[in-house]
This record gives sequence, C-alpha cells and structure tokens, in this order.
Amino acid sequence: MFTGIDEVDWASMRHAYGSAEDVPALLRGLASADSAAREVALDGMYGAVHHQGDVYDSTLACLPFLFRLVQCEEVGDRGEVVGLLVSIGGEAVEGGAVGEGPEETYARARTAVRAGAAAFARLAGDPDPAVRQAAPGAVVRFLDQPARVLDLLAQRISVERNDGVLIALAESLGLFARRHPGHAPRAVDLLAALSGPPAGPGLRLAALGQLAGCAPERLPVDLVSTAVALLRVRSRGPRPHPRAATDTLVGRLRQLRPSDEEGSQLLRTLHGGLGDRVADRIALLEGQLSSPDPTDRCNAVWMASALVHGWRGDFHRPVELIGAQLAEGEGRLRDSAVSVLSGLFGLAAPAAEQLSALVDAHGDLWVRHWERGAPTLGDPLKALARAGDARAVPVLALVLAGPVVPDDLGHVIAPLGRAAAPLAPALRSRLAGVPLDSPELGTRALPLLAALTALEDVRAVPAVLRVLLGTPEEVRSRDALIAAAIRALRAFGTAAAEAAPVLRTLLDTEYAVAAADALWSVQGDADAVRPVLARELANGRSGVRRPAAEALARMGPAARPALPALRHAADSPELWERMSAACALWRVGGEEGLAVPVLRAAWAENPHCRLLIADCLVALGPAGAPLHDLVDGELAAPRRHTASFPGVAGPGGHSEQGAFADEQLLRLLRMCRGARE
Repeated sequence: MFTGIDEVDWASMRHAYGSAEDVPALLRGLASADSAAREVALDGMYGAVHHQGDVYDSTLACLPFLFRLVQCEEVGDRGEVVGLLVSIGGEAVEGGAVGEGPEETYARARTAVRAGAAAFARLAGDPDPAVRQAAPGAVVRFLDQPARVLDLLAQRISVERNDGVLIALAESLGLFARRHPGHAPRAVDLLAALSGPPAGPGLRLAALGQLAGCAPERLPVDLVSTAVALLRVRSRGPRPHPRAATDTLVGRLRQLRPSDEEGSQLLRTLHGGLGDRVADRIALLEGQLSSPDPTDRCNAVWMASALVHGWRGDFHRPVELIGAQLAEGEGRLRDSAVSVLSGLFGLAAPAAEQLSALVDAHGDLWVRHWERGAPTLGDPLKALARAGDARAVPVLALVLAGPVVPDDLGHVIAPLGRAAAPLAPALRSRLAGVPLDSPELGTRALPLLAALTALEDVRAVPAVLRVLLGTPEEVRSRDALIAAAIRALRAFGTAAAEAAPVLRTLLDTEYAVAAADALWSVQGDADAVRPVLARELANGRSGVRRPAAEALARMGPAARPALPALRHAADSPELWERMSAACALWRVGGEEGLAVPVLRAAWAENPHCRLLIADCLVALGPAGAPLHDLVDGELAAPRRHTASFPGVAGPGGHSEQGAFADEQLLRLLRMCRGARE
C-alpha cells in the first residue's frame, strides 16, 4: 500500500499547519489494526491535510495512497476513506463550495479522483457494507459513463440485502437523475419501485425523499400519511448502532449528530425535496412530533426549527407539539425543544404554557453559569420572555434580586413590552449601585442599560448619566458603556432634557454621531445636531457614516441643509452607506429619483438591507409608492427573506434567528400595505 511513500518529498509540501512531514504517519495510521488509531489518523487528515475542505500539494500527494487503502480489504474503516476521497474530489456537498485556494489545485484534485473512479465501481460490491454504502455516491459523482453507472446501481439494488446500503443506492439514484437528465427516466422508475412494497420502511422513505427532489410528480397523493406510517414502522425496528465516541474532532462531531442519524437524514431529505410545499411539510412535522418514539420527535424538533426559520407559514400546531416535549424530563429531547423555542421569539407563544410550567418547576434553569464569562439566562426563561409572555416577569424579578444580572437579561425585555414595567425600579436600583471602579463594570451595567432602554424608563436618567460621566478611562468596555448610555438617553426623548448639556460636550468626540442623534431626540436642536451629522457623514470613519445618515433620516426636513452630503454618500461604494443615505435623501428632501434605484438595487443585493428599507417605507407612508411592488412581492414570497441567498444562511439552510428578523420585516411591510390601503 505504501510503496514509494518515503520517496515523496513531504518536507517540501504544506498542509493547514505547515510542513507536511507528518503526513506519512497519518496515512499509515489509516491502515492501523487499532480502530482508535485509525480515527485519530482520519481526524488528522481532515484537520490538516484537508482542513475545512482545502486542498494542498500534500493532499494531492496523498491520493494514490488513499486509493490503495480503500482497495485493501484488510484495512478497517475504508468507507470513511472513501468519504475522504469524495470530499477531496470537491463534491462532498452537492453544489457547495470547495474551499479557498488556487482553483488549479482543486481542479487537479477533481481530475485525480475522477481518474480513479473505476475503483469506486469495484467497491460497490465490496464485502464490507460500510464500503458498499460509501461507494455508490462516489461512482455517480466521478465516473463519467452514465449508462454504465445506472446499470451498476440497478444491478446492486437487485442483489443488495443490507438496508443501509440500499438507502445509499436510492440516494445515489436521485443524485444520478439530477445530474443526468437524459438518463433520468429509468432512474426515476427504479426509485418509484423502491418507494412501495415490498421494500422496507427506511428504503421507501429514502426513495420518496429522492422522488420529491427529482420527480415530484411521481409522489403518491397520500405522501404525508404514507411517510408518517413508514416512520412509525421503522421506529419499531432495530436502529443502526452509533460508533463509540473518541477524543478527536471527528469523534466529537459524531457525538453532535442525531442518535438516529440515518432516520434524521431520511426525513431531512424528504423535507428538502418538498421545498415550498410548506403545508405538506407542516403536516409531516406534526406526524413526526407525535411519534411514539422520542428519537423521532427529537429529530423532528430540529427539522421544525429549519422549517420555521426558512419558510413562512402557520406554525402554531408544530410549535405546540415542540412545547409538549418539555414534559419529557431531562435529556436531549427536552434540551433540544427548549433550545429551538428560545430562538423563535414571538412564534414560540403556542408553547408558552409548557415553558412557564418548566420555569416554575426548575429554579435551577433560570440562570446558566459558565466556566468562563458572565452568566446568562437559562434557555427556558429566555424562551418564555422572548415569547412576550408576562409570566416571565416575576421570575426575572427574582433573578434581578440575585448577586449578578445575567449578561443577556436586557435583550429579553423588549419582547415583553410594557408587561416588563414592574422590573424598572429594580433595574434602576441595580444600575445606580454598580461600582464604577469595578473591573466587572461592563458585564454588570450593559445588560441593565439595555433593559432600561427597552423600557424607555425616563426615571433612570440620573443612573444613566452616572455611568456616562463616571466610567473611568481604563475600563476595558468603556466605549460600549458610553454608547449604551447614549442610546438609553435617546430612547428617553424629551424626558431626558437634563442630559442635553452632557450630550453637547460629546459632539466633538468619537461619540459625536450617537450624541447628536440623542440630542435631537432629547431637545430637537437641529442647528446643533445637523452640522455634526453632516460633518461625520462627509469626513467620518467608515463605521460612523451609516449611523450619521440614519440619524439625518430621522430628522426629516429639518436636515435639508445636509442634502449635498447625503447625495455624495448615496454614491458610496459601500452598500450600507449608500442605502442609508438614499433612505435619508427620500425622507429629508423627497428625492425619490436618486433614492429609488439605490434602494431597489440594495433590496436585491443583500436581503439584510430589507429591514432598513421597509422601516424607511413605513416612515414615508404613501410617498413610498415607487417601491410598493417590492412590498407586495415580499409579502407573497413563501421563503424567509434571508433563507434563499448564498452567504447569509447558516449550516441548517437558514440564517440564525431568521424567523425573528423575517417576522419584523413582515410586520413593517404589512404596515406599508395598510397605510396604502
């Protein structure tokens, strides 16, 4: 297997961590008789030689030895090595990126793996089922002979008896049909045959998932009830045994996977294939979340999160069912349900009853303490507060009475609205009592400032000014504290008039934009505020030009003398600067001719811009009509506004807190439509 390995000049090659001198040891480790040693070696290959999908000269030099390894039946874990080869070939994630680096290196890797594709075809009949399971996908990806590939898949299906391998063959048929449309009809016929009896439940689910992705017209009319019934039957049978964990990156990642990874993948594939059939996906989730099997329900909780954050629909019943999992007692299912609910904000309201019961029964879950860093709110209490449920308020009051205010307490006050008003006295008292010379000033004061800002508690002005004026220069979080104090004063508005002289002293400092914005809110002195904002818009740092434009927009016509600076900023090469300036031009001077093209382009270029643009349209009222077609189009779209854009979605196919941001957008857009109608 390793003939010639010592003749390779590994020392002259590189991997993610420098010299590739250690690569021969990693390759030999893959052939070890000890399974733990093999996993350590595989961990090293992914961690250094193929780090985060990258390909180096040492990666290319490994390929001949990796191909020899997978063809030696005495070697264990060859299926994992096949997976490594597929990843190096650049198509481990269909349609995904292949990493960073010179494209020529990746092209050489793809060519080299494709040149060895005949080995994958031989491995499709290997004695080791794990190898047979890994081989079909590799054959489809790298063997450029579609007719031969399809014959091979059909032949293997006719003789294979291992359920896991059959599922891999079905998945490979779907991949084949998408890659080779001219040969797809036969592949689809094979999948349709596998989707019905006498195939087992796992194989049928796999075939249905692939049909959903490549031939939805071949799905049964009773798809949801069929899939739920198959899931029930599968759950009563034996499950694949997970591998023992090892203290490696590969091992730790394996621990994070669902306990029934195969079942999770089957249902995820089906959901993915159904796409915008949101009603069917919700019905399917309801079936999954009602399963007698807790593992199926745990998998469904995370799939529900992906659906809610990625798509728009009526999620009341699935969220209720997620809430029902909170009564399951300690364990992965309850923790998963709590984690998902804490990210749903107002959409978690159907589960509020169960969240409240959990919070009442477990005071130990109110605050989460970390080995390093400040404590945070426990997820059950956080989820209840973010859902806007007033039952969180008395518990938050008890937390406030504790020794340390959790770092994120301020961020759950806003969803509670006026229901959180009873917390204001305790928040003021805590802020007034924080020692300004404490090294923990930032940790202790920032959440309090955020909470008082959300409550717009005008009686907190003295305590806020104390922080603003008294924070020592040497405090590490001084900038954040001053910025938070200024934001609070801005939120208090004219009731904070006593703060105006202090804000004026900040107009020639690095806090000029925030101070001017707050001064406008507190005193409405356009002559004092406008020149500062125009100056910072024209000459300030890149980080202050956008907030300067936004502050001018809030001033409206009072900012008209700043229009020349805004016109210049609307031509900025930086997207957020020109978008903010365009909004201000429209709101301040009614210059829709300049603003509309900029905003329309920004709407399409970056979906995160849409919240700011929608806020601008709400402020404009009927005058925003030239962009109301964007409002109508967005309200009619089934996907969350960030979900379908490359670079803004998370690993689960949706952006973090995607539903929260999207619900904010939808609320603003409905306000636009309401004002128009």
